[in-house]
Amino acid sequence: MKAIDRFLKYVKIETTSNPDSSSHPSSDIQFNLGNILVAELKELGVNDAYIDNYCYVYGSIEANCDGYPTIGLIAHMDTSFDISGKDVKPRIIPNYDGLDVILDKENNIILKVSEFPDLKSRIGQTLIVTDGHTLLGADDKAGICEIMSVIEYLHNNPSFKHGKILICFTPDEEIGEGTSCFNFKDFKCDFAFTIDGGKEGSIDYENFNAASCHVTINGVNIHPGSAKGHMVNSILVAQEFNSLLPSFDIPANTEMYEGFNHLNDISGTVEKTDMYYIIRNHDMNKFNKQKQDFLNIQDFINKKYSNNTCQVEIKDSYYNMYEVLKDHMEIIDLAIEATKNANLTPIITPIRGGTDGARLTYEGIICPNLGTGGANFHGRYEYITIEGIEKSIEVILNILKDSKKIKR
Repeated sequence: MKAIDRFLKYVKIETTSNPDSSSHPSSDIQFNLGNILVAELKELGVNDAYIDNYCYVYGSIEANCDGYPTIGLIAHMDTSFDISGKDVKPRIIPNYDGLDVILDKENNIILKVSEFPDLKSRIGQTLIVTDGHTLLGADDKAGICEIMSVIEYLHNNPSFKHGKILICFTPDEEIGEGTSCFNFKDFKCDFAFTIDGGKEGSIDYENFNAASCHVTINGVNIHPGSAKGHMVNSILVAQEFNSLLPSFDIPANTEMYEGFNHLNDISGTVEKTDMYYIIRNHDMNKFNKQKQDFLNIQDFINKKYSNNTCQVEIKDSYYNMYEVLKDHMEIIDLAIEATKNANLTPIITPIRGGTDGARLTYEGIICPNLGTGGANFHGRYEYITIEGIEKSIEVILNILKDSKKIKR
């Protein structure tokens, strides 16, 4: 099967994860793609392929040559809940001309070059876009397509030398649960790669340290007519709390290695207000200082009003994989060489977010990320090119071919 046909097949299968669910997987519809992948893996000679009760698809390919490391290849099946992933209608635009792409003329939904200038680098390529009403699902069905295409290539070319390959397609990555039920016991590899998002040639091995923070403000509600000296309006105290955080350190003002505090939800009454923040920084010392800022403001508020006015709960979410990977940079060197050998310029930038790879790395599976050839994920303007998919496949094959250089 051609990679493009495989990709178009996958994106038409709805796999949206559910952030409000406490079950694993968060949505049963993810099994629809998982079961198809198991059947396809078995057709390609991956006889041990299976899907577990948590909707993780596993399989392996035995080494056909000594001296190679065992490598894991991982991608996620779910798509973001930010916009619908149901009834995806991909459209192919051959020989893209570099102009704006009208996704839906009637509703004036246009993929504009002025807003997404990287489209200019796609001139002459075969663009795949949405109809403007759903996401495309390249995040991360492109990654699945590319891993499956690599497996098909190995199946059809038995003389291609490689070590043992472990495969896993995970659910629920988009809601931060992609490794919650991962089978670490049996997934024993020397290192792995997530194939997940980004332009072809992207190599990601630095991500945010991340925490969530819940701030509760308890007020005192008195009839406003007799409130003097008694009322403590929790909404106003919440505003005061937020004003004491560094005003510049928000997502709208930061980029690259700059961290931020992001207030992403607030609700309240005079009596009680809840605020929910995410805290992000690549640098662990700065990350810890940001968390301490919240605790210091809590203490200030409680001294100003009363001991029960402000409560801060902080929970770490994930950490920067670079802190582990910096001692294993030969893996990144391998990916860089594989990318150059595919006639691509390696793109190395810090991830302003997190990946399954970060969690896996801290659980003992060193796991940087490789790009898939797509852009504008989680929205109606998502796109990818056939050429990007094909180059990403080539990069993976180059890694497998050249991995003998790494002694584990």
